[in-house]
Amino acid sequence: MKVLVTGAGGLLAHAVLPALAAAGHDARGLTRAEADVTRPDALIAAARAFRPAWIFHFAAWAKVDDCESQPDRAFVVNGLGARNAALAAAESGSAVLAVSSDYVFDGRSRSPYREYDPVAPLQVYGASKWAGEQAVRETGVRHLIVRTAWLFGPGGGNFVDAILKKAGAGEPLSVVDDQRGSPTYTPDLAKALLRLAERAENGTYHCVNSGEASWHELASAAVRAAGLGVEVRRTDTASLGRPARRPAYSVLNASWSEHASGAPLPSWSDALDRHVNAAREAR
Repeated sequence: MKVLVTGAGGLLAHAVLPALAAAGHDARGLTRAEADVTRPDALIAAARAFRPAWIFHFAAWAKVDDCESQPDRAFVVNGLGARNAALAAAESGSAVLAVSSDYVFDGRSRSPYREYDPVAPLQVYGASKWAGEQAVRETGVRHLIVRTAWLFGPGGGNFVDAILKKAGAGEPLSVVDDQRGSPTYTPDLAKALLRLAERAENGTYHCVNSGEASWHELASAAVRAAGLGVEVRRTDTASLGRPARRPAYSVLNASWSEHASGAPLPSWSDALDRHVNAAREAR
C-alpha cells in the first residue's frame, strides 16, 4: 500500500511513518516546505506523481490559544488545508484519512462522545477542525475522518514531555483538574490508523487509548512513572485565564473504531508507562 503523509514533521507522523515502513508499506512524508497544504498545486502534483492508495492528512495548526487571535490562519490551515488534501486524493484516485479533534465538542456531555453526537466547538481551533471535516466530506472523495485527543509520544512537543521536562528541572507544577479527556499515545494510534486503512474503512471514527483522565491526573501519573518526587498541584481552568475555552469533558467513545480495526487501544496509563520507559532508554 502506498501512502502519502502530510505534516511529516509533526508528532503523529513521527509515529505513523515508521509504522508504515515496518508494515511493508511504501510511504512518503511531505513537510510544509515540500507541500504547503494551504497551496494545493504542490500537494496535487506530489499525489499525481506518487499515486498513493491513501493520503494521510496530518498537517494542522494546533496552537489552540493562538487560533483565537488568528482565526483566518486557523481556518485556512485546518479547514482549507483538509479540503486541499481531499482534492489531491480525488485527483490521484486515492482515499484520504484526515485527523480531527475532540475539541469539536462543547464538553457538556457526561458520557463519552460518540461519532453521531452533535458538534458545538467552543473555540476557533475546534471550529476550524470541524470546517476541515465538512470540507473533506463535501468533496465526495472516499475518506476516513478520525477524531482523536490529547496526543503524546516521541518526536514532537506534547503535554507529557513538557511536564516531565519541568519536573526534571525541579520547577513547580500546577495543572488543571477540571478538564477530562482521552490521553492517546501516538504509536498506539498509528497502529490503529494503519489497520483502518488496510481494511479500507470509510466514514467517521473516534480513536483513542482506553480510559479517561484529567490533565492533573495525566501529569501526576507521568511524574510518578518517571520516578520524580515533584508535587503536582491542582488548579482550575478559570485561574489560567487562557484565551480559548476548553471543553470540560471531551472523552471519546472509541467502540466503533475498535470494532472496525479489530482491536481496542491499550489503556492510556499503560501507554504512558511505555512512553516514559522508552524515553528513559533513549537517554
